[in-house]
Amino acid sequence: MDWSGLANYGLFFIIYVGIYAVLALGLNIQWGYTGLFNIGISGFFMVGAYTSTILTKPESFGHLGGFGQPFVVGLLAAGALSALIALLIGIPTLRLRDDYLAIATIGIAETLRLVVMNEQWLTAGVWGIAGIPQPLRHMFPDNYNLFFAGLVIVMVALVYFAIERGIRSPWGRVLKAIREDEGVAQAVGKDVFLFKLQALVVGAFIMGMAGS
Repeated sequence: MDWSGLANYGLFFIIYVGIYAVLALGLNIQWGYTGLFNIGISGFFMVGAYTSTILTKPESFGHLGGFGQPFVVGLLAAGALSALIALLIGIPTLRLRDDYLAIATIGIAETLRLVVMNEQWLTAGVWGIAGIPQPLRHMFPDNYNLFFAGLVIVMVALVYFAIERGIRSPWGRVLKAIREDEGVAQAVGKDVFLFKLQALVVGAFIMGMAGS
């Protein structure tokens, strides 16, 4: 039996589980703690992936890119752009019923998918972008999958504990109050719209980082 192949598959599996765990943590802020019905998860994830790739790729042919920025820059920019899109969606929709947020997010996700598929100058269209740089690859030439799996696990842990700290704070308690009954939260003087907008933006930021 090829144990090295099995080990590599296990690391590959851990990496993907970790990435989707970060994505789920972002969604949990929106839906789990605040009750925001976001269906456009893939859109924020995709924005993060393409933003990070375009900024960090050292060379580009036939699409936007070639900036050669460090991975951390791509990571933060991915989260920031996803958060900005969430902000633009949330401002006109969060004062309305939850249905409108669901409609808006799935509409934006589908729009972004069409942009990615058709704007070849930006994303290379349906062919996608090849040769995505791997962070710190030069430092771990032999056991890179093991290093990257560890990096993803650390990322999951950091995001999880940061969210837990936020949810245990007064801010998090307001989010849970809004989830249970936003009328009561508003009656005690909380700006429900502002807190919902914050939850949407923070969750989208984490989703964008997961995509990167």
